Amino acid sequence: MIKAQSKLSEARLASRIGYQFKQPELLQLALTHRSVSHKYNYERLEFLGDSLLGMIIANYLYKAYPTENEGRLTRMRATLVRQEALGKIANDLKLSQSLILSTGELKSGGHHRESILADTVESIIGAIYVDCSDLTVLEPIVLKWYEPYLDHIEPTDQLKDPKSRLQEYLQARKKALPVYDVVDIQGDAPNQHFKVECKVDGLSVVNGEGTSRRFAEQAAAADILKLLEQ
Repeated sequence: MIKAQSKLSEARLASRIGYQFKQPELLQLALTHRSVSHKYNYERLEFLGDSLLGMIIANYLYKAYPTENEGRLTRMRATLVRQEALGKIANDLKLSQSLILSTGELKSGGHHRESILADTVESIIGAIYVDCSDLTVLEPIVLKWYEPYLDHIEPTDQLKDPKSRLQEYLQARKKALPVYDVVDIQGDAPNQHFKVECKVDGLSVVNGEGTSRRFAEQAAAADILKLLEQ
């Protein structure tokens, strides 16, 4: 019964994604967070998907906006591929229901963490490409996900990294600057994985993860900014 329910869940997710995997294990890998396994997780697929997404969006914008200059096209692309945009795509696809996380990550709310959801969108893009090896198959799938957001693209001026934006946000309001602490390092260099806590007065402690301390701090800062902006 459990296996049947799992297959039904996978079928529903494949339907929402708009792609039927020839190698279903790739979809499973794309949904598996590092907290479950240091070796069997989505990070390599995410690396591939990040590059593919940037190319797909750049190609779309180049064709759709023939009179726009390079600077504006760059800002438009940044708007569409940043974490917040990917988080919306993940919610549209209901990815939080399918993430494969450790018990600890589940308890800490990892299935709703925007950074994990955004990473998973990119890993699924990578998985689709590995499965089909065909950009002409992948591109329309990704653009279909983006369809609700392509009509009115407002280029973001928030091209600064989340740590810089958070610092400026707090300084402008004369508040104490954030404090970052590394709480966990897994693996050996150069394949380490960092977990960082970000503390801001008046807010709950927020965790960020990444393949370097800097990336982990950026992830935590991005989540703090989202809380503050709400």
